Amino acid sequence: MTTTVAAPPREGGSGRGIRRGEALAGWVFTLPVILILGIFLLAPVLMALWVSFSDWSGRGSPLSANVRFVGLDNYASITTGGGLPTRDFGISLRNNAWYVLLVVPLQTALSLFLAMLVNRAILRGRGIFRTAFYFPSVTSSVAITVLWLFLFSATGVVNEVLSWIGINGPNWFQDPNGIVHNALAAFGVTTGPPALTENDFLGLSWWNWLAGPSVAMTAFIIMAVFTTSGTFMLLFIAALQNLSGDVQEAAMVDGANAWQRFWRVTLPQLRPTLFTVLTLGLIGCWQVFDQIYTGTQGGPGKTTLTPAYLSYSSAFLGQDWGQGAAIAFILFAIIVVFTLFQRWALRERPVSRRRARQYQPSQPKEAKR
Repeated sequence: MTTTVAAPPREGGSGRGIRRGEALAGWVFTLPVILILGIFLLAPVLMALWVSFSDWSGRGSPLSANVRFVGLDNYASITTGGGLPTRDFGISLRNNAWYVLLVVPLQTALSLFLAMLVNRAILRGRGIFRTAFYFPSVTSSVAITVLWLFLFSATGVVNEVLSWIGINGPNWFQDPNGIVHNALAAFGVTTGPPALTENDFLGLSWWNWLAGPSVAMTAFIIMAVFTTSGTFMLLFIAALQNLSGDVQEAAMVDGANAWQRFWRVTLPQLRPTLFTVLTLGLIGCWQVFDQIYTGTQGGPGKTTLTPAYLSYSSAFLGQDWGQGAAIAFILFAIIVVFTLFQRWALRERPVSRRRARQYQPSQPKEAKR
């Protein structure tokens, strides 16, 4: 019986040629997408970046010889100029920061709760509940905003329901007062200490920064939580269905109750999905525009003004294209910073030595001589 031994492949043989051919075929297939993204995404972004450093007036090409490079003047006018652009930018950041601070945790917690509820095997008609919870996410945001204006009007359904329990509802979209200031006023606190009222940032005192979202912005916060929780619920459901039940059973055998199993077993396994949900929610909240444009256009008293809408109004309404582009890129930087912070906060951490010792089997003591 003879044994056949395969000869080793020659250097520069057909294997390397096949790999080169596969790489070339990959570039050929992806080239149309690369060209489309480059023409319709990368090129406009680079042009907008140039506009943020120029004095383009919106007439003609931003690359013409009449357009001058002004450096960081557009960025300085909205951050350190001290005039109306700086104050408007500070107001928009204050409004959007409170919007993010309330919407992102609420929509994440609600979507996770709905996913845990719908994912239960004992629940009948789970498909109906999934569709009902997800339906607001596929509805036009403009249509929902118009509906919200009707529901939260002074004589709307929300105030009518509140009157049944003896609460006189506010004129939601016409009330510029911050909810934190309203809560403090109920206890007789109407002005802040000098440390908060005499110091400011971006043309806005720290007392106004801590005013909380206005009553009008609160209605938008409720709408955002209502319309986005269904989408993130589906992400959590997909993650929950991929979890192994062995770890849960082991935790039950060890005597862990339902809350301990959720906090110690389920939630750590959902960390990648949690990062995705938080990142998407953060990006969407900082870019809120269509609800403001359809609903209040920044009113009342600029308390629903957001950086995205301010960028639009500065460029398309005020014809100050440089400042509008600068606001957009500052907003982009804010989103990147918060995303990196979330990635750092949700990273996998090594187990400390003290905790690792708790899981090590105890060594038997040496027998006495």
